[in-house]
Amino acid sequence: MRYKIIFALTFLGILLKSCADSSRPNYQYFPNMYESIGYDTYSESDAFNNNIEAQIPVEGTIARGWEPYDYPDSNEGYEAAKLNLISPLEVNDTNSKNGKELYGIYCAVCHGNKGDGQGILMKREKFLGIPSYADREITPGSIYHVLMYGKNAMGSHAGQVNSEERWQIAQHVMELRSKLIK
Repeated sequence: MRYKIIFALTFLGILLKSCADSSRPNYQYFPNMYESIGYDTYSESDAFNNNIEAQIPVEGTIARGWEPYDYPDSNEGYEAAKLNLISPLEVNDTNSKNGKELYGIYCAVCHGNKGDGQGILMKREKFLGIPSYADREITPGSIYHVLMYGKNAMGSHAGQVNSEERWQIAQHVMELRSKLIK
């Protein structure tokens, strides 16, 4: 009798084990966590309206880390920035040193190390007519605006330098200008 019970339990255990599939458990809590649905990048999805690839941000919102710049890319915007835009950075050795380094990387190749418009590209005649800072009525606000949008043959540097770096460059340009005017 005892052998019959052991045999029956062993047979029942083998039967249950044979019905189990180790690759697919019988019951899962939160099955999407175990077997997530794979979406291809930029594929069509019901998550977006009209089968667009990405959603448009809510009106009036700004991206994290981005600071709005309220002056338009126009001559009027340039003049307004020249008159009204003031640097939030204090004039100190750290900002001056960083501005000089950034100027050497992004500006000196055209404008020259002294700001006299005699950079290496000017000397090699790749760009002609680069102005000296002494010949222009500039302010930190106008420099920032030109770095933001570009002007004439100079393109925008907004993608290369952030807001603080633009102000540091503007500070260094004003230092160069003061040396040229003397």
